[in-house]
Amino acid sequence: MSLRLSTVILPYRRWNEGGGAAWRRAEELGFHTAFTYDHLSWRTFRDGPWFGAVPTLTAAAATTRQLRLGTLVTSPNFRHPVTLAKDLISLDDVSDGRITLGIGAGGTGFDATALGQEPWTPRERADRLGEFVPLLDRLLTEDSVSYEGDFYSAHEARNIPGCVQRPRLPFAVAATGPRGLKLAARYGQAWVTTGDPRLFEDGTPEQSVHALRGQAEKLADACAEIGRDTAGIDKILLTGFTPDRGRPLESLGAFVDFAGRHQELGFTDLVIHWPVPDSVFATDEKVFEEIAMEAPAQLT
Repeated sequence: MSLRLSTVILPYRRWNEGGGAAWRRAEELGFHTAFTYDHLSWRTFRDGPWFGAVPTLTAAAATTRQLRLGTLVTSPNFRHPVTLAKDLISLDDVSDGRITLGIGAGGTGFDATALGQEPWTPRERADRLGEFVPLLDRLLTEDSVSYEGDFYSAHEARNIPGCVQRPRLPFAVAATGPRGLKLAARYGQAWVTTGDPRLFEDGTPEQSVHALRGQAEKLADACAEIGRDTAGIDKILLTGFTPDRGRPLESLGAFVDFAGRHQELGFTDLVIHWPVPDSVFATDEKVFEEIAMEAPAQLT
């Protein structure tokens, strides 16, 4: 199977000042999917422009025709399944069935405190995701849902006519721990990882490959527990957070080498960041476009 190449476009530019042009160019370059981050603000971008994921994807859906679109990732930090489901069904309709929901437990960044709460512990985030994903699955597949849980409630929540994609739009579940991997196995059409964050500062590319192999094996174990073939789940690596950092985007050859090593691990999709000047994602735009246009043919 050919390795698919996708991109993530950070929503930091006004739509009419380069923001919209990036999504149109992503389609022209042949990317499989263009994602955006679903955050209220993010890291070093906190004190600058940052736009909402749902309106951005709606505009992107209206300005593209074939490009798949999605979030990497949406989390319970500031989302509620009932309102999120309505937005997703609307997005899927506007895009004519081109939306993928990346979903994960979230972290302890700005999203975790923006609504005035204390950051949840890893266990608390896992608890909420464990309730969030099954409820969202129901909301996107049933006309009316009532539910009372430990963290979320729904009372006769209507979601007619449902998604264009049936039975619902696909979930790409970001997970590395046992509970999240079980959710990916049961509910995911795809699994997402950024690698092992413990290796980012001082690890080696070889250690990262070993860690990713271990994560993929744990996903396979989670699938086996419920009788699912792991081959039926797409495996997505969001690049830029392994010890390789930005080096794979320095040249076409460097990227093909990096991508080939991860294709051998069973990854079906690699996601690279759209160039952002004066940031950790500052990439030569000509090299970036060369990779987008020429690398997939070398990874068949």
